[in-house]
Amino acid sequence: MAPLLINSRPDWQNRLRPGGKKLYPLQINQRSGLRMNLFQLNLYPGLVHSILLQLRDPLVQKDRLRFKFNLERLGFLLAAELAKTLPVHQVEVHTVLGSTQIEVPTQPPVLVTILRAGLAFYQGFANAFDEADSGFIGAYRVEGDNAEHLEIRMNYAALPDLTGRDLILIDPMLATGGSLLKVWQLIASQASPRSVHVVAAIAAPEGVDALRQHLPQNSYLWLGALDQRLNEQAYIVPGLGDAGDLCFGPKL
Repeated sequence: MAPLLINSRPDWQNRLRPGGKKLYPLQINQRSGLRMNLFQLNLYPGLVHSILLQLRDPLVQKDRLRFKFNLERLGFLLAAELAKTLPVHQVEVHTVLGSTQIEVPTQPPVLVTILRAGLAFYQGFANAFDEADSGFIGAYRVEGDNAEHLEIRMNYAALPDLTGRDLILIDPMLATGGSLLKVWQLIASQASPRSVHVVAAIAAPEGVDALRQHLPQNSYLWLGALDQRLNEQAYIVPGLGDAGDLCFGPKL
């Protein structure tokens, strides 16, 4: 049996932490072949595999409550990994028996999700970052004959001040990347975040490549899984289907 490696993560996460403290030994993720600060949770042992199995299984998907809960669970797991890279400071806490120093976040991040599919996934991050400000974007895609004729429309935005903040953009399915890029264009026109973290439950290489080309250098991508490709209708293969419909029912 191979030795167990604890806290083995890519080196870019080490560079995120202020003060020069190393969080993880060097590990280069070569699987995707895409040059971006990318963390893929299912490359490591843990609960993510059973959660992804249930999210993808059409029989389990029939239980709408379980599907939403599994997205929430996966969001919490990714939030726990992401939190290890955010700025912290030390505080002293006094118990009934003594005192100790504890590292706590210097400032909570800002969570921004895309309605409606992002709500269940977002909840996992809101549970982890319970003091975070939140923003919500209404964005949807208008289906065309194929991926080239896909149109992304936005009709709602409620955002807090993002200047100098650590921004977490939350969308369960990263397909073409069009929705996230439109959201980023809106945010960039209003503020300059300290860092940008995009999180997705499942992504396609095409979407990852689109973000790599258009997001700023202080951007990081956190995935539950990286799948094979997009089909002609711009759905992720093998993916899991339409996350919004599975959470809330079919739309007109």
